[in-house]
Amino acid sequence: MAPPEIALKKRRTRADYIYHQVHRTRWFDNDMYAHLNNTVYPALFDSIINTYLITHCGMDPFTINNAPSPSPSSSSSDPTKASQVGIMVSSYCDYFASVSFPDVLDLGLRVTKLGSSSVTYEVGVFKQGEDEVKVVGGYTHVFVARGTMRPTREGMETVVRRGLEGLLVKDGEGRAKL
Repeated sequence: MAPPEIALKKRRTRADYIYHQVHRTRWFDNDMYAHLNNTVYPALFDSIINTYLITHCGMDPFTINNAPSPSPSSSSSDPTKASQVGIMVSSYCDYFASVSFPDVLDLGLRVTKLGSSSVTYEVGVFKQGEDEVKVVGGYTHVFVARGTMRPTREGMETVVRRGLEGLLVKDGEGRAKL
């Protein structure tokens, strides 16, 4: 018998996720068994999470990577831009049903835990037009100062925290309002 948390994940539907992104599978994504290779899922999780961080949390890898580094404990001088980076410290993936090329997928994103400097994301993978979850996975980021790669005394920058709060599920199961 599956542990209770696995059974809860298996019952997830699209409505349990706040932010969504469409992904078209590629022939290259299939493995020798004609389903999406297990290594593709972490890339899907990374894509939806980083899209959200860029569009809703002030993360701008395109300009910050070319800007001088702020001091180790300072944040960006622009309050709408984040200067910290998120380091992945753990990940997981639970598989319930397979998908394959040429499926079009709907990825759903939510936050299950928001700490002072860390966040745990959950991503649901659905076939377009279906409500039953195929895969549930995610990871935990710790936000650190770019110069030291260590968490700051102040914790996560306000612009990042505000964006992530919009994805937070309050009770671990129910959906928050964006």
